[in-house]
Amino acid sequence: MAVIVVTGTGTEVGKTVVTAALAAVARAQGLDVAVVKPAQTGVGRREEGDVDEVRRLVGDVAVFELARYPEPLAPATAARRAGMDAVRPQEVVEAVEKLAGEHDLVLVEGAGGLLVRLDEDGGTLADVARLLGAPVLVVAAAGLGTLNATALTGEALRARELEQLGVVVGSWPGEPDLAARCNLADLPEAAGAPLLGAVPAGVGTLASAEFRARAGSWLAPLLGGSWDADVFTADTFTADTFTAAAVR
Repeated sequence: MAVIVVTGTGTEVGKTVVTAALAAVARAQGLDVAVVKPAQTGVGRREEGDVDEVRRLVGDVAVFELARYPEPLAPATAARRAGMDAVRPQEVVEAVEKLAGEHDLVLVEGAGGLLVRLDEDGGTLADVARLLGAPVLVVAAAGLGTLNATALTGEALRARELEQLGVVVGSWPGEPDLAARCNLADLPEAAGAPLLGAVPAGVGTLASAEFRARAGSWLAPLLGGSWDADVFTADTFTADTFTAAAVR
């Protein structure tokens, strides 16, 4: 069963675009891909959610949303306030296992971070990964403050004996500041896992054909792409050295 759980160090770190890039690379390799969003919050009944964005960017991919709540809150809170049933980890697992029998790869995109509550019993995306026996890919921010959040997420994964594939920077800025440049070297140590990609900021606005053509250049070979962490980091630090010399 090929399943990858995609989580973030928080909200708005680029999980959906990273999930789309993973799906695009897999589709380019001829794999049949399904993308599952266990709980979508902050989106109205007729509005497009994260899986719709993945489908727009990737095209030929099956997408599934298991629950939707109108307020932009943690799923358990949003469900309670809406008077709706929460989605429970076991329900997510059953849906994913069924899809895994029908597709080559299933990507499960969480809401917010790893330990955000899905239901009133405290079920989380970590529980989903544990029940599935699936590895977890962590999407992190680029700039100041990301090291602590990334370290805490890695520690939570290790405490639960969950496999962490690595870390992808979900929105790499066109003009990275000093913190972002330094974080390229520090993120693997903070996570306790390799750096597996850096997705440029703004690529979610690309047309589908261009997004699919470029997706592999943002992800490391372990994820099916051609991105090289050592080369990318070295190039970034070279630019940083020139900048520092100019300042002096």
